[in-house]
Order: sequence, then structure tokens, then C-alpha cells
Amino acid sequence: MNNSEAFVKEINEGNTCKGDYITLGSAMLDGKTMTNTFVNVPLKTMNRHGLIAGATGTGKTKTLQVLAENLSEKGVPVLLMDIKGDLSGLAKPSPGHPKINERHEQIGLPFEPKAFPVEMLTLSEQDGVRLRATISEFGPVLISRILDVTETQAGIISVIFKYCDDNHLPLLDLKDFKKILQYATNEGKEEFQEAYGRISTASTGAILRKLIEIEQQGGDLFFGEKSFDTDDLLRIDDNGRGYINILRLTDIQDKPKLFSTFMLSLLAEIYSTFPEQGDTGRPELIIFIDEAHLIFDEASGALLNQIESMVKLIRSKGIGLYFVTQNPTDVPEEVLGQLGLKIQHALRAFTAKDRKAIKLTAQNYPDSEYYDTAEMLTSLGIGEALVSALDEKGKPTPLAATMLRAPMSRMDILTETELSSLISQSQLAKKYNEEIDRESAYEMLNKKIKQAEAEELKQKAKKEKEDLKHAESKRTTRRQSTRMNPLIKVLTSATVIRGVLGILSKMIK
Repeated sequence: MNNSEAFVKEINEGNTCKGDYITLGSAMLDGKTMTNTFVNVPLKTMNRHGLIAGATGTGKTKTLQVLAENLSEKGVPVLLMDIKGDLSGLAKPSPGHPKINERHEQIGLPFEPKAFPVEMLTLSEQDGVRLRATISEFGPVLISRILDVTETQAGIISVIFKYCDDNHLPLLDLKDFKKILQYATNEGKEEFQEAYGRISTASTGAILRKLIEIEQQGGDLFFGEKSFDTDDLLRIDDNGRGYINILRLTDIQDKPKLFSTFMLSLLAEIYSTFPEQGDTGRPELIIFIDEAHLIFDEASGALLNQIESMVKLIRSKGIGLYFVTQNPTDVPEEVLGQLGLKIQHALRAFTAKDRKAIKLTAQNYPDSEYYDTAEMLTSLGIGEALVSALDEKGKPTPLAATMLRAPMSRMDILTETELSSLISQSQLAKKYNEEIDRESAYEMLNKKIKQAEAEELKQKAKKEKEDLKHAESKRTTRRQSTRMNPLIKVLTSATVIRGVLGILSKMIK
């Protein structure tokens, strides 16, 4: 058996699946595509997370598109973070191209253009299904980690939530949270101190400043009602295909705080609400996080720890997380070590630092007698990648340089007209795009403050009235006490006294 035959045998044996799977393409050896030597990923292990990495322009987005399409076709819903705005084409079939046909002939797969069920979501002012969550749903622990507060400040946040629970004050949006923080050290200072102890004005001021930072990045649009139900990410269309939910984030690249806040809240909500999943042979939901460094670069230590914990725990709920980034080193080692599927596109070695990064990247992949992995990383073409997956028993499949299949949907964005039409037909847009601002902590506390002020004015007016009455009473008493009895006045008059003295004088004489 020659080298080529041995290679084909190893790849075919390593990629044989008993259950359902996705075919990514055909393996390559010495620059040649080995037709019908398919590289497969079992659906069973796709909740073990994954990585799509590579330099700009090497085909990462198209690989993401291929995975999303094939998952949808297998009935698995998908959530995509569309940072660059180039994934909306999934809603329309590919127009086809001679180069696509040529690629698929080399791979050994027929090419069939298809459109997929797509839902456009938004966190910001862009059009789409509005995603929101309330402050109460986050809870004090998650809010504290997102704000990256001190232990003392985290304690104050817990007290604030406790006060709101005890007094039935809904914390829905940022204005609710800001209002209760201000109330705790102003109008409600004595009430808080009596029930929970003294709250420092300096600490509440620091928390407020951190809230304003999130507000300036668009948090006022995200926090509020109606809260998005994560079950709506799991929809299947009438043809049994999973919905591809595309979260539009093109205007959020300079707002990493909001992005990481959303991601953490989403993962926390999914983990707390989704049931534990046994060995069902397929994931419940796959989430692709494009430009993953946006999460990790701006995340605090506490936030990173939370994300790492979620990555470890959430797969038991049947959720797979796939990070898309330029370099694997963008992803923390603790997270990288949890990723089962690795699709590595070409890397560029322009500097000594680049060459060092490539050597480190090569060490993340299984050894292969057919490739010099570090050298292969710099020689891959567009639409080619090194692939290492987990087989159905959880063991790494043989490393394969792979000619990847082309997307079945359009490799371009929707026009404004197409996008508007898609959103107008959305059932979720009708459900979530109505803005609700019901009575919550902000309104209730304002009402309470106004009532307290009115009561204070009433008491003040009552006191002034009583003081005036008391003063009037004292003046009346004083006038009465200084008024002389008429009889005494006559008897003590000078005329009477002279007359009496005259009579006495005559009597004496």
C-alpha cells in the first residue's frame, strides 16, 4: 500500500459515522484533493464546542456558513453573531458559479443551491427582532460580574436587589437600577440604614458610573421588556429544518461591553432554563461567535471565569459554542482546551511573532505522519483548512488538510429590499418589537418620593398652623394679664387717693 492509499484508508476509517453527520469536504495530500475521501463531523459530538480560525480572507465566514446550512438541514437550530454583516445571504440560494462546480467535482459532492429559514435579530437600532432582558433576570451576581465591581460594591448590589424584592419593585431597565441606587443614599437613606445597614455614597456613585458606561454603549436598548424567550431560538420550519438566527452586530464592534453583556446573559439564561440532555445523538442549538476576541479582550477576570465555566457546563444542555477568530491565541487556553472541533484556515507569517504563533497553533492539533502541521498552516489556499474533530466515541479524528465544500446559499448580503421583506414576514418581530414600559421601580420610587414630599409639606403646614395658633394664644393671654380691673383702676386713681388722704387728715385733726 503506497502513501496515498494509506492516507485515504486512515481518513475514511477515522471519519466513518454510525449516526448522523455533516460532511465538510474531502481530504488533501501533497496539494491534491482526494475525491470522495470525506471529512465528517458527527452530530453527536457537536455540543463539544469548536473553533474556526485563520487569517483575514482565508474563508472563515464561508466555513461558518457551510456549518450553519448543514446543521439547519439536519434540523438543528443555529445562532450566528454577524459582526461583519455578511451572513444574511443564507436566506437566498446561491446563484452558482463554474468555480463552485469545479470545487465540488474535486470533492466528490453534488452542488445544490438552497435557501434556508432565517430570522434576523438585533441588539441595537438596526432592523430585526429586538432582543431584550430585564435587570431582574440578570440577578445581583451576574450584574456585579458584568460591571466588574469590588466586593463591597457587589454587596451593595445584592442589598439593592433584596430591597426591591422585599418591596415588590420590579427592576426592568437601567433607569430603574439607577433610581434605586440614588434613592438608597438620598431619600431612602434612613430606611435602608435601618433595614440593611449604612450604604456608602461613594460606592453607589462608582456603581452608577459603571452603569453609565454600559448605557452609553446601547444598554438602554437592551435592558427592558419584552424579554426574549430563548426557546424561540429552537424553532424548526415546516420542512424540518432548524432556523438560522442571525444577530446583526455590525454597529456594535466599538461596544464590546454590550456584546459581552449580551453573550453572558444569553448563556446564563440557556443554562438555567434548558433541561439536561442525555445521549440524544444531536445538539439542541449551536451558537457561532464571530470575532470572538471582542468578548475576551474587554472581559474582566470575573467575566472570563464566568464564560469559562459556562463553556464547560453548557454542553450538558446540548449547546455547542463555536468561536470564530483570526488566531487561536485570541481564545483563552482554558476555553481552547474545551473545544472538540478545530477548523484552522491559513495563517500568515510576516513577523517573528507570527512564526512563533504558528508553531504554538500547530501544537493544538494531533500529530500526523502525512503533514508538517506548522508548514501546512502557511501553505493552505482559500477555502482550505486543517480539520480535527471528535469521533462518536469522543476521540480526535485524523488530522486532515481539507478542501471545503462551498455554501449552498448566497455568498453575499441581502439587498435592503430583501432584508425588509424578510423582517416584515417575521413572526418573532411581531412578538418582540412592541416597546413596553410598564410601572416599575423608577415610577414606583418617584411616586413614593412625591408622596413623602407631599406628606412632609402637609406636616410642615400643620406644624406652622399649630405654631401660629400657639403664638396667638400667648398674645391673647399677655393682653389679658396686663388689662387692669375697672374697680381697681378707680380705687387707685390719683383723685380717689387725694380724697381719701384729705378725709384721713381731717379725722386726725
